[in-house]
Amino acid sequence: MKSNKVFIATSLDGYIADSKGGIDWLETFPEINQVDTGYYSFMAEIDALLMGRGTFEKVCSFDIDWPYEKPVFVLSNSLIGIPEKFQGKVELVSGSLSEVLAQIHQKGFGRLYIDGGKTIQSFLKEDLIDEMVITVIPVLLGGGIPLFGPLSKPLVFDCKKTTLFVNRIAQSHFIRKRG
Repeated sequence: MKSNKVFIATSLDGYIADSKGGIDWLETFPEINQVDTGYYSFMAEIDALLMGRGTFEKVCSFDIDWPYEKPVFVLSNSLIGIPEKFQGKVELVSGSLSEVLAQIHQKGFGRLYIDGGKTIQSFLKEDLIDEMVITVIPVLLGGGIPLFGPLSKPLVFDCKKTTLFVNRIAQSHFIRKRG
């Protein structure tokens, strides 16, 4: 089965990073890190990750071991190579979304975790997102990198479930309503 899913956190005003690309605001309520928010069960349901260049570069900047056990594809039409430290951990893909998906599906990966603001926006613009799990951190950033962008038509989702964590952080699971 093929599906494209999102698992991401946003500020209350819909940003995934602040105006400088920072994500320190995600630690506003550090107690959330002690709670199972469903990330591991989400990861168990996917075959591979497809992230944009900006997200890849952000992950590379963290002072941690490579955090993914699943195959990772980096979508970029401008990146010409993967830094040596990350070779063998990621594969660079480029082209239209249909071409990129065809390449990944040909490799046997059908259930994809789509990550990165511009990448998610591009997938939504082409109506290629099937599910979204969005965790809202109750912080207003007032600007930054938005999760959502312009669409040519409204996309309707059903809310499967909403969960409240640590009495302040809401997470909603949306499924694309088709036909």
